[in-house]
Formats: sequence, structure tokens, C-alpha cells
Amino acid sequence: MACLPGKEANSPHSPVLLNEFLHAVSPVKGTWLDGTFGGGGYTLALLRRGAEHVFGIDCDPEAEERSNALELGECFTFVQGDFAGFDALEKISHSVPLDGVVFDLGVSSMQIDHAPRGFSFSNEGPLDMRFRKAGRTAASIVNNESEESLADIFYFLGGERAAKRIARRIANERRISPIVTTTQLADIVSSCIPRSLRGSKHPATRCFLALRIAVNDELGQLVDGLEAAERSLRPGGRLAVVSFHSGEDRIVKRFLKSGNSGVAGGNRHLPGKEAASARFEATTRGAIKPTREEINCNPRSRSARLRAGRRNSVPAAKIDRRELGVPILEKFQMKR
Repeated sequence: MACLPGKEANSPHSPVLLNEFLHAVSPVKGTWLDGTFGGGGYTLALLRRGAEHVFGIDCDPEAEERSNALELGECFTFVQGDFAGFDALEKISHSVPLDGVVFDLGVSSMQIDHAPRGFSFSNEGPLDMRFRKAGRTAASIVNNESEESLADIFYFLGGERAAKRIARRIANERRISPIVTTTQLADIVSSCIPRSLRGSKHPATRCFLALRIAVNDELGQLVDGLEAAERSLRPGGRLAVVSFHSGEDRIVKRFLKSGNSGVAGGNRHLPGKEAASARFEATTRGAIKPTREEINCNPRSRSARLRAGRRNSVPAAKIDRRELGVPILEKFQMKR
């Protein structure tokens, strides 16, 4: 029997693609891992749909307080930390294999709307962007990385075409005084983008995204988390990932297909080497996007993409990260 939460709580976090997620992983049963607890939206939905127990992981120190407010009882266990390598965490390892894993990537609405966390260019705050409130800040990267490194971060992690121009302007400005607030950086970036090229998004959107990814090593964390999910899921177990960035979605897409390439290399004189078998069967046809109705209700959902897969019995295997489209990953694993 499902263990139902003891309190109906209002959460500031509205999980995106929730109905689509539940459809992709049904029937929900057994033990699940919510690798990005946030406001608890996916955890609540899983428990109400039939999960017997959910482990909720979050590196944000404020997340545990939110989980306590939901009064989830014995059917829920909060784990403070990163979802990368979660299967080695003491609270979780004894419950492996799992029946399901879900990752809702990126930054939550609670973090964006809280100016002191420094994620948003809309409200002035310290240039921080750290999920775990520890380690190197965005201000440290902006003020200490070389102009070339900043340009690479903005271009490769944020897709910013004016990356070199922006990095040059930052290098000039920080010689005068350190760049320490979100609005300082947003104004510098905006001054580098002609109005005719700005489009509907704020001109600093891509640079802020790139810095956040670099500060938190988000692509590295994602790959490690996916590998942990592969090791931890029982045959038939479900994996679902909601991403908000094309780089993340590309990694998830290729991960679900990894090993599904038949015979690799070879010719008529030298037979090819058989590639490893795929470890997942995709249960969504491509990436599922939010409906127009959901976007109207929650504009931040517009870039969300959901992919899901079912684990089979093929043993887990170490993945070549170059196959996932992250050949430059190590370059942006900043010192914390």
C-alpha cells in the first residue's frame, strides 16, 4: 500500500511536466529516488501515485526545512548532498536496487526568487549562484578567471555568441573595481548586446546560465548522477529526467541510447567489434515539451524537456563522456 503524506502543504514550487512525468513512469511502485528534491513536488506526486518510499536528495541547506514542513512521515527520507554518486550514500545504499529515479535539473523557483542567493539578474543580490552555499562563487569566477576562460564559459556552457566581447568588457571593468552583484554583471552584459539582437529574453540570460553551470559543475554532476541511476535501478526500473538546457538534454538523450549502436568499426577484411548493449529502453518518443497552457501558467517551464527510460538487465558499464557530447566537460570543473 502506498504511504501517503500526512499534510496537504502549499509549495512555492510547481514541478513542470508533472502529468507527463507520471504517465511516462506509470505504474508507480516500490522505492524511488527524487534526486533534486527542491520543493518536494515530484516526491509528493510519487507518494500519492503509489510509491512506498521516496528518498529526496538536495544539496541546498534550505531544502530540508521545506521537506519538514510537508510532514511526509516514515515514507520519506531526506538526504543532504549531491545526487552524483548517490548510490554510495549510507542512507540510500541499503535500499538499492531502486524502482525509480527522477532528476529535475537546474535552479528552482525558490532559489531564483530569493535575491541573496544571486541566481537572478532581475533583483540585485550578491553574485553567488551556489546551490550548496559552499565553495567558489560566481563572483570569484568573474573576477579571477582569464578573459579567454570567461569567453569559453559563456560560449560553450551558455551558447552566448557575443562571448568574447562580453569577456573583454568584464576584464576591463574588473580592473576598475570588482564585479560583485548580479545587477552589475547584468548591466555589463547588456551593454555588449545591441538592442536589435536582444530578442525576447534578457540579454544576460545566457551568461548567467553559463556561470551557474560552471559554479555548480552541473554537467559533471548530471553524468555522475545518470551513471549512479544505471547502477542502482533494478531491471524494469524507471529513470526520468527533466532538463532546461540543450546541453543537458543532449547528454540525457545520448545516455539513454548509449550502447545501442550495434557493431562498431571494422570492414570486410576485419570484422568490427560488437558494441555494448543498450542498458535502457526509451519510454518517451523524443523529448516531451510543456503544453502551451502550462507555459502560460508557468513561463519558466518553456525550456523544459522530459526524457524517460526503462532499465533492462544488461550490466551497468562505464560511459565514455565524449559519447555524451561533453568533450570539454573537464575544462569547466571549477575548483570549489
